[in-house]
Amino acid sequence: MNHSWPRFALGALLAVLAISAEAQYPTKPIRIIVAVAAGGAPDLAARTIAPRLGKSLGQPVVVENRGGANGNVAGQTVAQAAPDGYTLLLAPDSLTVINPFLYKRLSFDPVKDLVPVCAVIRNQFVLAVHPSVPATTFREFIEFARKANPPIAYASAGAGSQHQLLMELLKTRAGINMLHVPYKGGAPAVAATVAGETLATISGGPSTAPHVRAGTLRLLASTGGRRSETAPDLPAIGEFYPGYEGTVWSALYAPRGTPEPIIARLHEEVNAVLAENEVKELFRRSGGTQPYIVTRAEFGEVIQRDSEKYAKIIKDLKLAPEE
Repeated sequence: MNHSWPRFALGALLAVLAISAEAQYPTKPIRIIVAVAAGGAPDLAARTIAPRLGKSLGQPVVVENRGGANGNVAGQTVAQAAPDGYTLLLAPDSLTVINPFLYKRLSFDPVKDLVPVCAVIRNQFVLAVHPSVPATTFREFIEFARKANPPIAYASAGAGSQHQLLMELLKTRAGINMLHVPYKGGAPAVAATVAGETLATISGGPSTAPHVRAGTLRLLASTGGRRSETAPDLPAIGEFYPGYEGTVWSALYAPRGTPEPIIARLHEEVNAVLAENEVKELFRRSGGTQPYIVTRAEFGEVIQRDSEKYAKIIKDLKLAPEE
């Protein structure tokens, strides 16, 4: 008996069912796992877009924080999830443009096991100090740090984070020494500086903005090559050290193997949310974050460019890979 027809019919039926499921997506709540602690720029972005995305998709979008290991904890969770569009990752760029060069052993491949859905936000970081630091300008801070004995401590969002790399790059360019103290996310690093556990940090605007308004942190500079449009009075470190530049971004990812129609729809829906004037204003008020709307091809070029940039920084700073 020839069984080729039944096998063919079964394959065709499964294909039809798969296409039907993609066409009906979503039919249940969606999770966005955020790779940083609550309060950081990626977290605020996720919580801003989630209800609006849920409204446009017709299903609730739930945000869940899983910070740790410079995004690797959340990244592994999503990489191992079913590739059906119901478990997504919102993570800072360090996950894909820094971690592959900084960790010897990863339980997943951030580049091969995750597929970029769309860019979400971009912003410059800021250099913030505790009010007890006797410096009201960037130049005064550099002189203070140069003379400090023992060296002052600075907080970062974790070993290998942009927070650390940008501060280490500043140390090299300015010829100063500071002690690195890693925390589990940008918000905890800022909290440590507010508490006086450390005296300085490079972090995102959303993490620092409330403390600056309260007078518990002082901003001295931004990490851009030129001044931020949202904070034109704040000098850029690149003004003092040409070539220094630290614009960062966060993006939405799905597990590799997620059907293309689902990826395409999520890309379109998220970009529509990011284009809303209310969302733009919420991001601006949160500390200078801006929606980052680019095509998928353009975003692929950004990832490639920044991977090359950070690979060079890590090599030039002679940072030992993390286990």
